[in-house]
Amino acid sequence: MREALRRFRQAQEFWLALVIVLLVIVMSILRPNFLSLQNIFDLLGSYAFSGMLVAGLLVVLISGGIDISFAAVATVAQFVALTCANVYGIGWAGVTAIAAAIGLGLGLCNGLLVSTLGIASIIVTIATQSVIYGILLTVTKGQDIFALPPWFSAGIDWPIFTAHDGTQYSMNLQMLGLVAAFFITWLILNRTNVGRQIYALGGNREAAQRVGFNVFRLNLLVYGYMGLIAGLASIVQAQYTQSVSPTALVGRELDVVAAAVLGGASLNGGVGTVLGAILGVALVAILQNGLTILGVSSYWSQFVTGLVIIAAVASMARNVRRRWQNSPGLAA
Repeated sequence: MREALRRFRQAQEFWLALVIVLLVIVMSILRPNFLSLQNIFDLLGSYAFSGMLVAGLLVVLISGGIDISFAAVATVAQFVALTCANVYGIGWAGVTAIAAAIGLGLGLCNGLLVSTLGIASIIVTIATQSVIYGILLTVTKGQDIFALPPWFSAGIDWPIFTAHDGTQYSMNLQMLGLVAAFFITWLILNRTNVGRQIYALGGNREAAQRVGFNVFRLNLLVYGYMGLIAGLASIVQAQYTQSVSPTALVGRELDVVAAAVLGGASLNGGVGTVLGAILGVALVAILQNGLTILGVSSYWSQFVTGLVIIAAVASMARNVRRRWQNSPGLAA
């Protein structure tokens, strides 16, 4: 028990949770309404899209790759799915299936290119992002969709409880999507043989190949999963904003990468946990929401997010060096 506690105190998740607690205390002192139920539910809704993408990106990062195209994939998925909903009158099942299929298909394309071209995944996915986004803007001419089906605008609303002031709090589509994305990711990484292979692939690709792991198939799986999550998250986001804009999602990649890296996912692969990813999302959400409540310009939130990423990566690099120095076999 004592050894387990000692290991937890050394883990990235422990320090991240500590920072979150301190940040919440400071924000609550400065703005007493920060911990109000209304603000907490608003945070869950507004960061559900980013959180779902973090769940997908975590799998890619653990495998040793990185995907930058998820925002463009999500934009295409939601635009096509909701255009079909308006034109053909399809319901929830059809919209979800179309968005998921488009996301999965584009994700598999990323996996195929990464596996066959032999180019760094960040270069491949930046290129596919530009291609996907360019085609979308050309076809749509940048026009937004504001007229959504009434059933889609209504969304999902499952009452949870009613506060003493009469305010009703409900489980909505955003919360369901966020919980489902992290739960499924946890199952894949911790309860399947594929999850163990993904960790092994990110830890040492050459060793994984020597023991017989199918790297091509694993690449298809992790990038396909990222695309699938992006497609589903796009529907969650469109329902939250009550509109579809070809230019609204691309550019939000920094928040997603920041949350994943803050949660302890290594850019070198082989490291990362779902708990860490959840805490990373929470830290980014609390930090940005706190700055907004304090009246700080939104331009500064990107500046602060960038600084936090640098601090997180520097901390991870220091920990890696420390483990290397404290391991006689490795140091030798």
